[in-house]
Amino acid sequence: MADTDATRCSWATATTDAMVHYHDTEWGVPSRDDRHLFEMLVLEGAQAGLSWSTILNKREGYRALFADFDIEKVARFTAKDIERIVGDARVVRNRMKIESAVLNARAVQQIQAEHGSFASFVWSFVGDAPIDTPRSADNPTPASTPESDELSRALKKYGCKFIGTTICYAFMQATGMVNDHAVTCQARQKIKTKRKAPAKTKQ
Repeated sequence: MADTDATRCSWATATTDAMVHYHDTEWGVPSRDDRHLFEMLVLEGAQAGLSWSTILNKREGYRALFADFDIEKVARFTAKDIERIVGDARVVRNRMKIESAVLNARAVQQIQAEHGSFASFVWSFVGDAPIDTPRSADNPTPASTPESDELSRALKKYGCKFIGTTICYAFMQATGMVNDHAVTCQARQKIKTKRKAPAKTKQ
């Protein structure tokens, strides 16, 4: 690789190519794509008690079994669908986490109906702009923040599961609601790139 690990966040050094690619191209990039936001909501919930590398290695399995994170399709999953997924080693075979993904899809649908999009709802908790938080020894990464506390409470009111404040903060980091790259990290300077929601098609 042309860039040295010394220019990356410490968690992305001395690790797999998949983790480095995720760090360099996706983590911390502002996302306003409802499908991607839902994907990260599911994956961060699945990570609870596990390593992110475990989830990243199973990401394609999640995409295959959860209809590429199509919110409407996942919301229609039945008990039979859940049984099928629980039996598939391509994902973390935790029934409660799998059931929560379906419940969360239905909650996201309600949020979309009330707020126009899932993106507009979650981004409202950071004033609709990324919070710049250059991390260093003097400014370490927290497990949660007042913003993640509020987001967690709000999502729980809609019936979301596996969405505690620590999971919410990881979700905020992953989707660029906060820019938690280290002050020395090469990726910090690339955050100006925005992931925009796809244009809505006319019915």
